Order: sequence, then C-alpha cells, then structure tokens
Amino acid sequence: MKKLNLLLILVKRGAVGEKVRVTIRELADDLKTSPQSVLRLLEEMEEEGLLKRETEGKKTYMELTPEGLRFLEDVCDRISSALYNGVILGEVVSGIGEGAYYVKQYAPLIREYLGFDPYPGTLNIRVLFPKTIFDALCNVRPVVLPGFTKGGRTFGDVRAYPVRIRGLEGAIVVPSRTIHPPKIAEIIAPAYLREELNIRDGDLVKVTVRE
Repeated sequence: MKKLNLLLILVKRGAVGEKVRVTIRELADDLKTSPQSVLRLLEEMEEEGLLKRETEGKKTYMELTPEGLRFLEDVCDRISSALYNGVILGEVVSGIGEGAYYVKQYAPLIREYLGFDPYPGTLNIRVLFPKTIFDALCNVRPVVLPGFTKGGRTFGDVRAYPVRIRGLEGAIVVPSRTIHPPKIAEIIAPAYLREELNIRDGDLVKVTVRE
C-alpha cells in the first residue's frame, strides 16, 4: 500500500513523462512516516523499476517509469473489476408517476425482446453504489427496444439491461430521452416489486445485472 501511495503522490506532483523536484521530507510528510522509511521505500521501488531518482547536489528529482505506470494501471483494473462487477446497491424512491404509461406503450416490445409481460409501472431506486447507473452498466451489452410511432407520437429507443433482485427477474430500462438523473435506475419486472419484495421508500435493495 505504501508503494501505491507513493506512486500516486508522485503522479499528483507531475512525475509522469518528466522529472519533478521533491524532497524526502515532503514525501515523508505526505506518507505520514519518517524520512528514513521513505528512503528505504524509494530504494526498493528503484530496484523494482517503478521509478527513477536523480540527485543534483541537494536537489532530488523523481519520475515514474513505464513499469511504474503499468503497476498503477494494473491496480486500477483490479479495483474496477472488483467494484464494477454488475452489482448495484440502491435506495427505493418514488417516481413521478409516468412509468405506468410508458411501460404500457412498450409492453409488446418488452414481451418480444425480454420475454415477460411487465407490471404496469417501474421500481425506482437511487443508486448508492457505484457512483451512477452507467458505472454499473458500462461493460454490459443492452437489449435495445426499438423506437416506434403511435398515435402521432414518437417513442424513442430504450436500452434494457436484464437484472435480478432477490431472485426475481426484471430489467433496468434507460430511455434514449429521459428526465431522470444518472443516479436513478428504473426497473421493470413481471411483478409488482414493491409488493412482491415487501419493500418501500428508503429500503435498500441489491440489484445484480445479468450479462
């Protein structure tokens, strides 16, 4: 962890693609440790090829090596894989009452593309984790419900992402035109989820995205 923290400190100081001047004392203060510990850490990281260090008189210059940057990228990938693994934690909230109308309009497409007859309404959850609904869905290929025209009105495409909530099947729907912020997920299902799951506003629910 200290190696990671030190590399991140150097990145923030601009030590990518160029050498930057930094003192051992500054690094010790940032890491909340002793200068002696920082020196030992720097020596280890130099031996591992994570950074380069040059001394000119009393001035010390440091720069991350390509190996150091790959180290950070690997950590980032591992964290992303662990966090953004298709799990959404959200809080049940009330919608604005328009879900039932739109679900009815798209019901034939939902039946054709998703394989179930939807309950006329949506379950809305405020996403608590990850940051937005798009962070959770970025690596998932959606089922696209094509747009259509009905009664002189145009209904746009809807991206649907099959999900499971406490064993029940459903789908997060993301219309091409939506008034909801990226923190709100709208979920359709073949059942009235509030009743089926015995949940109400303020309850926490875990949603698993099915790939």
